[in-house]
Formats: sequence, C-alpha cells, structure tokens
Amino acid sequence: MNWSARDIPNQSGRIAVVTGANSGLGLETARQLARRGAHVVMAARNLDKAAAACDDIRAKVPTASLEIEQLDLASLASIGGFAARLLANHPRLDLLFNNAGVMATPQGSTADGFEMQFGTNHLGHFALTALLAPALVRTPGGRVVLTTSTGRFFAGSYDLSNPHLRGRYTTWEAYGISKRANLQFALELDRRLRAAGSPARALVADPGFSQTELQARSVRESGGASQRFFHIVVAAAGQSAGRGALPLLRAGTDPAAEGGTLYRPRWVWGGTPVVGKIGPGLRPLDQLLRLWEVSEADTKITFDVTGAVGDN
Repeated sequence: MNWSARDIPNQSGRIAVVTGANSGLGLETARQLARRGAHVVMAARNLDKAAAACDDIRAKVPTASLEIEQLDLASLASIGGFAARLLANHPRLDLLFNNAGVMATPQGSTADGFEMQFGTNHLGHFALTALLAPALVRTPGGRVVLTTSTGRFFAGSYDLSNPHLRGRYTTWEAYGISKRANLQFALELDRRLRAAGSPARALVADPGFSQTELQARSVRESGGASQRFFHIVVAAAGQSAGRGALPLLRAGTDPAAEGGTLYRPRWVWGGTPVVGKIGPGLRPLDQLLRLWEVSEADTKITFDVTGAVGDN
C-alpha cells in the first residue's frame, strides 16, 4: 500500500499539538492535519517564524484552524507554561507530535543545565508529554508520536548513567543518544498506557533523509565536516519535507496503526511510509525502565501513567 497524505482520515473536531511547527516536518505535519480539519496548536520557540508558517498554511488551506503557542523545549519553565495554557484552553488532546529537535550541535546546555541535544530532543518532550497526559488519556483515540531518526544508531555505548556525556562529549553520539531515547520513550510509554488500561497509544516515526532546516542549522552551529557532508547528501538524495512528514502523519492518523510501532520510509532516504523493524537491541526492558527513571530524576517530574489514567 502506497500510503499518502490523501489517506489521512477526516480530522474534524480533533485537537493536535505539533512541536517545531514553524518549519520542516512540523510545518508539513501541521499543514496536512489542518487540511483534514484538525485544530492545530503550532508550538514553536520563535513566534515570528511560527506566524510566517501559519500564514503559509492559510494561503493554501484557507479553512485552516490554527493556534500559535510559544514553546522552548530547552526550558522546563517554558514547557510548564505551555502545558498550563494548553490544558486551560483544551480539555481534550487527540494528537501530540513530539517532533522538534536539534542535531549534531556543539556542546551546550539547556536553561536547566542539561546537555542540549538530550535535553531538548528527549527530556523536553518527556516533560511535555507528562504534563499533557491528563488531556491525552481522557481523549478517545489519543496518540503520541515521537520523531526518531537513523541517528539512533550513533548512540555508542548508550550509557544511561551519563546520558549527558559529561567529560566525553561528541556531537553525533549525543544526537544518537537523544534519538534512541525518543524511540525508547515511545515504547515504554505505550507499554505503560496499555498496562494502565488506557486506549491512548504511543508510536514512533522516522522521517528518513528529509530536506529540512535541521541540516542547515547543524552546519551553521557546528561548522563540522561531517555536518556539511550530511547536509550535502540529504540535499542531493533526500526527499522533501512533505514526504518526510508522512511517517509522522501515518503514525498519528492511520486507524490501523498500532501502539509501539515504528513508521519509516520504505527506503532509508525516502519512500512511502511503512512499518519498520525495531530490533531487540533497542527494546531491553532494563534500558526502557532506566531511561524513564533518568528522565523523571532530571526533570523532577513524576510521570505516573497509571495515576493519570485513574484520575480520568
């Protein structure tokens, strides 16, 4: 089956949050959801870019129902404020696309002292999901989609006793750890949702080699040879951001999609979204549990999935 944006079911009446909705995969995900009738909360750090993205969507989808909210995933305070506003305005949440991220950046820290890539790509989304869980679990058919990448295979030893790589930072290993964490967070979240008796599900999407601002930003911030090489390869052989968003959209909207599933392009660089294999090396329960513990300890947020389900 060659699944495409035409296969997205009617999304009227559904509320979707898309992080990083100002460009790339997030923008294209927001565009297609709005085209199918969803109300899309475009979460972005830069409000000017988000406003331009909103205008771009409305130019092609005049009926689009859109809302812009500021969200900096490198700040727990910003995440907390965003979640509070969202829950106050929207008692239900059908779709949460945890998409925003940074790639292969020089060593740096978030506002809370976390390594920038692990802190933004994983911990920021862990905190956001935990705080929005009350709305997600009360909504029939609620789904969380985490964006991973082939970079998950760069995670090295994946030492969760030092996921911030303190004292031994390398750009691509840090990125790999964050992308492996995205995948494992989705697997453990889905397992806990099922165990709690919730109909909500968590899935994973790998966009393949997609031509987005992510590669250019990586080159600007690092200036590294490997980042420049990757940028050239993706520009030459990668697919458009619109095509790259299809695995996210299928994971979020395909009625047949099952929790804990990875969607990826048929080929590494592109193609129609299909179910991808998650090897046993990415599934050890002790790693999933350890990542959850580390995430709660770092963010100081207890993500009690069973409690969230029970309260609803």
